[in-house]
Amino acid sequence: MVQTICVSPMFLRSSAAQEACDCLTNVLGKSPLLLTELDLSEDKLGDLDVEKLSALLMDSHSKVEKIKLSNCEKLTEKSCSVLATVLSSKTILKEMNLNNSRLLDSGVREICKGLGNRMCELKILNLSDCSISEEGYKALASALRSNPSHLIELDLRGNDPGQSGVKELTDLLQDPHCTLKTLRFLSPAAEEVFQFVTGIVGKNPLLLKELNLSNHELGDTQVNQLSVLLKDKHCTINTLQLNNSKITAEGCASLTSAFNSNPSHLIELNLSENKLEDSGVVKICPLLKNTQCRLEKLSLSDCSISEEGYKALASALRSNPSHLIELDLRGNDPGQSGVKELTDLPQDPHCTLKTLRFLSPDDDKVCQFVTGIVGENPLLLKELNLSNRELGDTQVNQLSTLLQDKHCRVNTFMLNNNRITAEGCAALTSAFNLNPSHLIELNLSGNNLGDSGVEKICPLLKNTQCRLEKLSLSDCRITEEGYKALASALRSNPSHLIELDLRGNDPGQSGVKELTDLLKSRSCKFRFLKCSAQEACDYLTKAVGKSPLLLTELDLSEDKLGDLDGDKLSALLMDSHSKVEKIK
Repeated sequence: MVQTICVSPMFLRSSAAQEACDCLTNVLGKSPLLLTELDLSEDKLGDLDVEKLSALLMDSHSKVEKIKLSNCEKLTEKSCSVLATVLSSKTILKEMNLNNSRLLDSGVREICKGLGNRMCELKILNLSDCSISEEGYKALASALRSNPSHLIELDLRGNDPGQSGVKELTDLLQDPHCTLKTLRFLSPAAEEVFQFVTGIVGKNPLLLKELNLSNHELGDTQVNQLSVLLKDKHCTINTLQLNNSKITAEGCASLTSAFNSNPSHLIELNLSENKLEDSGVVKICPLLKNTQCRLEKLSLSDCSISEEGYKALASALRSNPSHLIELDLRGNDPGQSGVKELTDLPQDPHCTLKTLRFLSPDDDKVCQFVTGIVGENPLLLKELNLSNRELGDTQVNQLSTLLQDKHCRVNTFMLNNNRITAEGCAALTSAFNLNPSHLIELNLSGNNLGDSGVEKICPLLKNTQCRLEKLSLSDCRITEEGYKALASALRSNPSHLIELDLRGNDPGQSGVKELTDLLKSRSCKFRFLKCSAQEACDYLTKAVGKSPLLLTELDLSEDKLGDLDGDKLSALLMDSHSKVEKIK
């Protein structure tokens, strides 16, 4: 009987290589000497020493051109050093995949020793999601400069390049001796956005610190796509300009999600002139609350934000007061308490907010001027008294730009004795027609308004949104035509004014009647007379059954004077509103 003996063929130079071959044959079910691609991902290495694997790869019998060691928890700095030895040897290895293995910068530095060796002929190196930072990128760039002739593809997706990592490597592409063609930093979705943005700005957005996409009407859909790029660590933008881009709350949510994933670079964000509304502001607030957020300047002007949005911003900044130094909210409507909610913040010793911008530069100058007069911020006042300041039309015109801003909530405005004429009246009317819902009392007494000034005021009285209840125009040189204009305006919008002071003016023949006829259809108090004259008027109205201001003949015979003081009667008769020609 002949006995057959099975002898394992010995091809390999060292026992270490043979041991690796035997181990991998068991794991893979096939001899690695028959493979050109060796997949040892997910820790298929098991207990096999990397040094023994390297002995196998460096043996001339190995035909492995591509090796995968992705998701290998056991890869250490020492392992990377051994792999570098393989790269430095004369092998046919062309591709190495180490994705999702925590190499860190220390491991990459070891790999780079092999890449920088002139013997290395590796063409593709995959290092995505390997916890590599700026120092690792610098090491790779240095290695490829020293040996630029072989590597054509480098994948670094999912790592953090820091401030200069991307530039260190993209600069290599300009080297005529460098064969690197594909430098992959981004996912396919982010790469698509990258190409789109590059088409707009004409530059690589990964190399930009400021990205201006304003006035491109991106809309929420494209902003959602842009957010995929912004959340990638390779995007290190400090300033993002997106004003007038048709963004709503949906786009705000995407941006917040992106910057919460990648919060450490953004310093300035401009979302002005988008219809964010309060819901959009609420979506932004989680970014402001993020303690890793480094945002210093946020622009939200003309974003249709109201009181609730202001409150949400104030709440977010109270919870994380340490970074934002400038907030722009011009062109929004803060409601009753919005301005106060935010102006209280700078009183917090932990709050870094220095600039809270509600007003345009010109309006801000006026605000400072008024503050200098009254000693308080006029945006926080319900009553503003600038009487007897001789402002004149020029300063009133400037003041009007402040009054038309929604951040100005003045209810009572006193401007008596300020040398205001029709020009100033026109400016004030324009301002209050733009911001009509707060003014309740306006005092323009003692100004030379004349009939032309009254005519400029009348469009405000006709405005159905106007809430004015009390208007003082005493001693304003108003005549019959002015009274008629007032009567006409009040007929067209009778619902709000309850007191009109016209003392010290001259109503002519019909001025008083024009206005008192209105009393039949509305409840309004007209004040035509000084105190003593008014007492006489009230007394005589009861005595004769009709207002003496409507009479040309006054019959006080038969002791109808009663207890009325003669001086008071004289005051009435001497008032310009009295048209009495004959008295008995």
